[in-house]
Amino acid sequence: MKKEYLLTPGPTPLPPQISLAMARPIIHHRTPQFQEILKEVNLGLKWVFQTTNDVFIISSSGTGAMEAAVVNLLSCGDTALVVQGGKFGERWTEICNSYGIKAEIIDVEWGKAIDPELIKKKLAANPAIKAVFTTLCETSTGVDTDIAAIGKIIKETPAVLVVDAISGLGAVDIKTDIWGIDMVVSGSQKGLMLPPGLGFISVSPKAWKLVESSKTGRYYLDLRKAKKALDKNDTPFTSSITLIIALNEAIKMMQKDGLEYIFNRHKTMADATRAAMKALGLELFAPTAASNGVTAVKVPAGIDGEKLVKTMRDTYGVTIAGGQAELKGKIFRIAHMGYIAESDIITGLACLEKVLTQLGYKFNLGAGVKAAEEVFLKAA
Repeated sequence: MKKEYLLTPGPTPLPPQISLAMARPIIHHRTPQFQEILKEVNLGLKWVFQTTNDVFIISSSGTGAMEAAVVNLLSCGDTALVVQGGKFGERWTEICNSYGIKAEIIDVEWGKAIDPELIKKKLAANPAIKAVFTTLCETSTGVDTDIAAIGKIIKETPAVLVVDAISGLGAVDIKTDIWGIDMVVSGSQKGLMLPPGLGFISVSPKAWKLVESSKTGRYYLDLRKAKKALDKNDTPFTSSITLIIALNEAIKMMQKDGLEYIFNRHKTMADATRAAMKALGLELFAPTAASNGVTAVKVPAGIDGEKLVKTMRDTYGVTIAGGQAELKGKIFRIAHMGYIAESDIITGLACLEKVLTQLGYKFNLGAGVKAAEEVFLKAA
């Protein structure tokens, strides 16, 4: 018999309150009862997004919200600037290519953050750029982007700023309105502590002008339909009723703690995880601009990275994430977002030490756990 621990950057563990909320009998989505819940959720999402703009709910993964951003903003032949610093930055390019949108790419070395000045130069050199797509937390590398600095640059141009906050929302601070972000897209299965299945997208007045003029064919992802329904406190199509009810509970949990506390808690867990890696003699993949949502670590020389992740999961029930694409087998990733607590981090580190020892890596057993505990004690 083994317990299961989920320390991946999505999906993340579910709080008992969320599981219980989803166990309630389902109700109809075209009723006053559901519309009252929807009203609370819409106000709560604005609080989480730190915006006064509308936030639309889509029954999809976060990628559905990314696609909605592209098809509603741009038309075939338009030009977009895409920051590619990992697997999910590349996804923006792939979506643009699917709709005939010219993606002008800034390639950033994986594990590094974009220099905002590069974006400024690109916009100055090509006034045809209508949108800039970037990522708050690049899950594949564990890097955060300086969105505030980028927002300041783009605010002074006709272009709109679109941010993938799928792995960042609820774990990393994102001040949508203050930073001048025109669209923020996110998903339910990360910092919001829900199962996969909901996508979210906020839209500024500046972005809305492009939504109205886009000639891209759209039906289910048409934000004009979503806006018409939202103004009546409704959704254009059948809602993911159970997930939205659970989302309402999740937002209430978050509001009880407050955003500042939530961000500080994530930072403490990130600091503890990184202190542990240093104590174990392991190297961070992103030593600068490291995200408080997930830590990426280089697999030590001579160790099979895929076997490390597989053994932790299949033998001991502790699931962390491996590397993606070119980083497969070269890094592992430990999440500390959403409903992940200090005790989960300590359990995950203890298991990591055990498996590293079994695979032949040499270090002082218990050093990582001790270093993490010292960070937690100091924070307490």
